[in-house]
Amino acid sequence: MHPNPAFRQASAQENLAFARANGFGMLTVNGGEGPLAAHVPFLLAGDGLSAEVHLARSNPIARAGLPVPALLAVQGPWAYVSPDWYGPHEQVPDQVPTWNYVAVHLRGTLHSLPPVALEPHLDAISAEHEGRLRPKTPWTSAKMSDGAMQRMMRAILPFRLQIEQVDGTWKLNQNKPAEVRVRAAAALTGLPEPGRPEQIAALMLAARTP
Repeated sequence: MHPNPAFRQASAQENLAFARANGFGMLTVNGGEGPLAAHVPFLLAGDGLSAEVHLARSNPIARAGLPVPALLAVQGPWAYVSPDWYGPHEQVPDQVPTWNYVAVHLRGTLHSLPPVALEPHLDAISAEHEGRLRPKTPWTSAKMSDGAMQRMMRAILPFRLQIEQVDGTWKLNQNKPAEVRVRAAAALTGLPEPGRPEQIAALMLAARTP
């Protein structure tokens, strides 16, 4: 997380809402030979106190001697910001390139769940994301052939992250004058680059100046 308090203004509820809307992150724990990481979909509980995930049985995290401290990092849009976009050098001198981005870290303890928790978890997580695709008729596991879902579930296991700390960085040029931020956001709009620069531009325009 960026240490500048200008980028740490979002409340815990705003950070949790961002994580919930994304629903995908990088789960990390300390392994015996170094850090372990897995890229996972997750389902955040309504109260924000836990997140459920599933992992392949063969994933090293699934065999890491749980429960263990863990971090679930959720990254949103990001964009490279050229100093040329801030305005004429005479008006805004001595600027350097930077990256604007949004990221939320959910820290806590990762626990294994009993096998009976797997099917309800999978149904809930698919229902969450299928619901975002309406008016498409949601896919459900009932569409699977008899026994097919059960065979596939043998390869994965359910887990729960008990969340103890929520941190967020919303780095959106809040440390610069509003007119400078507006010019940079205008330059980002429509830019054909990875990282969803248009979303960053919209967030920059909506950012609160400290």
